[in-house]
Amino acid sequence: MINPKNSSFQSADFFKLIIKGFCIGIANAIPGISGGTIAFILGLYEDLISSIKLIDTKFLRLLFSFKIKEAIDYIPWKFLGSVVFGAMLAIVSFAKIITWLLHEKPILINSFFFGLIIATIPIIGRIITKWTFSKIVSLLLAALLTYGLSKLVPMDTPEASWFIFLCGIIAISTMILPGISGSFVLVLLGKYFYILEAVNDRNFAVLSIFALGACIGLLVFVRILSWLFNKYHDITISALTGIVIGSLSKVWPWKETIKFVTSHSGKIVPIEQVSILPKTIDLELIFAIVLMITGIISALILSSSSEEKPVKA
Repeated sequence: MINPKNSSFQSADFFKLIIKGFCIGIANAIPGISGGTIAFILGLYEDLISSIKLIDTKFLRLLFSFKIKEAIDYIPWKFLGSVVFGAMLAIVSFAKIITWLLHEKPILINSFFFGLIIATIPIIGRIITKWTFSKIVSLLLAALLTYGLSKLVPMDTPEASWFIFLCGIIAISTMILPGISGSFVLVLLGKYFYILEAVNDRNFAVLSIFALGACIGLLVFVRILSWLFNKYHDITISALTGIVIGSLSKVWPWKETIKFVTSHSGKIVPIEQVSILPKTIDLELIFAIVLMITGIISALILSSSSEEKPVKA
C-alpha cells in the first residue's frame, strides 16, 4: 500500500495512483458500479477516508489566511491529487465511450463488472475476523435495502441549480460507499444522462454547480463514515458487504426493458428493467462469460497486491 504522506512519495507512486484513480473514475461513471468498491479492491479505501478527513477547519483556516504552503502541506496533496486527477481523466476521456457501451454493449460491460463485484464480496468480508449474529443481520438488512433501492424507478426531476447541487451532495456520498453506485443514484434522481451530457458538451455551468455540491457532500459524509468505522467498525464492514451483495442485481448483464425515456439528446434510454436469463447460446454469451471470469480474476489479482487494512480515523 502506498503511504499517502507527501514526504514518503516516490516518483513511481504518482503513476500507480493515477492508474488506480482512473479505475475508480471509470467505475463511478457506470450506473450500478461503485467507485468505493474499486477503491477497496485497489487497497486505497482506508487512505482515502483518512486523507479526505484532513480537509478540516484547520486546513480552511490556513487556506483563508493565505498560508497556502502550510495548508497544502497539511493534507496529503500528492496522494489525493494523483487519485483525483486519474478519476477526472477517466470521466472526461471515457464519457463518450461509456455512453456508447451502455447503449450498444450493455451485456458485455456489465458482465465484466458483475464478475468484479462478485469477487469483491469476500475481499470486503474477510476484514471481519469473527462473524456474529448482529453482523449477519446487518449484512442481510443492508443487502435487502440495496436490492430494494435497485428496483426503484427513476424520478422525473427538475433541472434547477439547487437540485443539481443536491444531486452532487447525494451522488458523492454514495460514490465513496462500496456497493452503492453514485451513477445509479443519479439515474434514480433522473439526472445521470443530464450530467453525462454536460461532461460531453463541456457545460461548465452545470458541472460547477454539481462539483460544488459533491465537494460539500464529500467533506461531510466522510466524517460520518469515519465515525461509524471508529464506533462500529465490524458492523459497518458487514453492512458494506451486504450493500455489495444487494447491488449485484443492478449489474446483472441480461435484462428485459419494460420502460423507456428520451434523453436530452434524443436517445431512447431504458429506466426500468427486470433481470432475465440468457435466451440463446451464442458468441455474445460466450464473450460475456469470458469477461465475467476476467472481472473475477482482475479483482483477485488487484486485491492480492493491495491488501486492505481495517479503517481507522
